[in-house]
Amino acid sequence: MPSTKASVKKIKKQKADLAVIKPVKTKPYNDIDLNNWKLYENIKTGTWWEFASRDKSRGHSYDYHGNYIPQIATQLFERYTKKNDIVLDLFFGSGTSGIEAKNMQRRCIGVELKQEMVDYVSSKFNPKELVVDVNIIQGDSASVEAKEKVQARLEIMGEKHAQFLVLHPPYDDIIKFSDKKEDLSNCATTEEFYDLFKKVAKNGYDLLEQNRFAALIIGDKYANSRYISLGFECQRRMEELGFVTKAVIVKNITGNEKAKGKTANLWRYRALSGGFNIFEHEYIMIFQKTKLKKVKNDK
Repeated sequence: MPSTKASVKKIKKQKADLAVIKPVKTKPYNDIDLNNWKLYENIKTGTWWEFASRDKSRGHSYDYHGNYIPQIATQLFERYTKKNDIVLDLFFGSGTSGIEAKNMQRRCIGVELKQEMVDYVSSKFNPKELVVDVNIIQGDSASVEAKEKVQARLEIMGEKHAQFLVLHPPYDDIIKFSDKKEDLSNCATTEEFYDLFKKVAKNGYDLLEQNRFAALIIGDKYANSRYISLGFECQRRMEELGFVTKAVIVKNITGNEKAKGKTANLWRYRALSGGFNIFEHEYIMIFQKTKLKKVKNDK
C-alpha cells in the first residue's frame, strides 16, 4: 500500500495536470483555438505574403489565366471561416475557392459569367459534391437575378447569408476573359469598370452575414503612360458600401505571371524606356461587414 504522503502528492499532481487544460477559445468567425495560438505558425498575420510557387496539389491546377493561387484561399479560409461555413465567390473562374473550400470542409457558392466555364469547373467535382459542397451559378454577379439565385441556394443550404466573401475581379482590361458586355474586362472605360465592380460588391455586401469578412484580390495597371490604382479605388468603393477595411496585404505575383515571365527581358526594356517599374505584386484587401464606432478626437 502506498503511503498517505505519496497518495496526497499523486492527487495534487493530477489536479495540477487538470488545471492546465483550458477550454477551447475561438472567435465567432474561425476555429482557431486562441488558448493554443502558438500552434498556428502556418497562418500569416503580416502584411507581406510571399509564395515560392503555385500549389498544384489537392485538385488545384493552373488551367486558366488569371486565377488566384490556392495558398491565398487556404490562408483566408482558415483565418476567417469555420468548418461548414459558406464561402461566396462572385468571380468564380476556374473554381479555386470551391476546390479549397471542399478541401477544408467548408462549402462554397460560386457565380461565373461564362456557361462554358461553369460546365468545365463542374467537371472537377462529383455529383454529390455539387449538391452538398459546391454550387456553381451561371450569371452576371452584378445583376439582381444572380443575387436572387444565390439567396435561393443559401436557403437550400440552410443559411440566410454567406459567411465569407471572395472578390477576385478582372484587373480592368488587362486580360479579356470573354466577349460578353457584362464582363468587367470589357468595360469601355476604367470608370465604367469601377461602377460595375461596385454593383458586384453591393450584391456581395447584401449576401454576407453581419460581422463576417470579405477579401478583395486585385492588382493595379498602367495605361496611357500612367499608373492606375485599381486596388485602392475598388477599396474606396467597398467602403462606400459599408465595408470596413481591416488589412491591406501585399503579395508577390509568383505563379500568376506566366506570360510576363517568358518575356522578362522585353518588360525590363519597356520599364527602362518608359520610366515605370514592373509589377511584382498584387493586393489582398480584407474587409468586415460591421459598423465602426466613431472615435472622438482628443482635445
